[in-house]
Amino acid sequence: MRLDAVIANYTAYRKALGERFRTQAQILKSFCRAIGGETEVTDILPEQVNTFLNGAGPIKPFWHAKYDVLVGFYRYALSRGLVRTSPLPTVKPQCTKSFVPYIYTREELSCLLAATLTYQKHSGHHLDPQMVQTMLLLLYGAGLRCSEALSLKLADVDLEQAVLTIRDSKFFTSRLVPISSLLNEKLQGYAAFRQQAGHAQNDDAPFFVKHNGQRVNLWNIEKAFQRIRKEAGVSRTDGGRYQPRLHDLRHTFAVHRLTSWYRKGKDVQRLLLQLSVYLGHRQLTGTLVYLTMTPEVLAQASQRFEHYALKGGLQ
Repeated sequence: MRLDAVIANYTAYRKALGERFRTQAQILKSFCRAIGGETEVTDILPEQVNTFLNGAGPIKPFWHAKYDVLVGFYRYALSRGLVRTSPLPTVKPQCTKSFVPYIYTREELSCLLAATLTYQKHSGHHLDPQMVQTMLLLLYGAGLRCSEALSLKLADVDLEQAVLTIRDSKFFTSRLVPISSLLNEKLQGYAAFRQQAGHAQNDDAPFFVKHNGQRVNLWNIEKAFQRIRKEAGVSRTDGGRYQPRLHDLRHTFAVHRLTSWYRKGKDVQRLLLQLSVYLGHRQLTGTLVYLTMTPEVLAQASQRFEHYALKGGLQ
């Protein structure tokens, strides 16, 4: 059976189970292009699979992502008698150190927000500066995923109650996200600007729109953010492989919240569960990924431990 046909059947099977299977499907499409869709699935050689997995350059975490997708694919093929053996390597190589999220300082956040109003001075763009600034404030102020902010509809933004409705997020769940009064005022300002610009006001209309009233996509905002970051002069100096990203605003929200709780002497262990729900995680382990230990967080945690050890318990 041809590779492209097996991949099509396998993708349909996984989606029929209720999975989105988007990233995995893209990886399988890349595998199909690399091998050749007309290739018989029984003729694929281990050397071809290794070439696809290794790519160019050092081994990165994406190697393991591709490997895991192919493991599922070949289990499917083996269970249906489409192949007799799997050409996947039996030993997984170690990858280079994963990237470390960038935690913006409050000064850097101020520079980024200011740069949203000036980064377009050199060329024309399809994004309103006020829209871009509002979105950055929302990503940091509410800790949303970029996809969640971009998916907001007018009906999802309750400006009277200062609550956002996040629908069908990463884990097929929906949640209510209360926001601060200051952030709500900013959203109110953008909503008024949006209405004055003549954009659609029906409940299903996207909240964040381009000049032409169309929904902003991820590529639009990420490309704009890289220009904003350069305009603001924000860059890594810690040797990290990646420059600061838009998604790092979510990491920064979590770390700044944790630091604030430590400073105020709050019960951080209990509040972490609330933070996990707020961020839309199914398990607490998903939240812990965001809690990069900055020097400030370590200092606050150390002070809390001293208090516990020397005075006999947390207050």
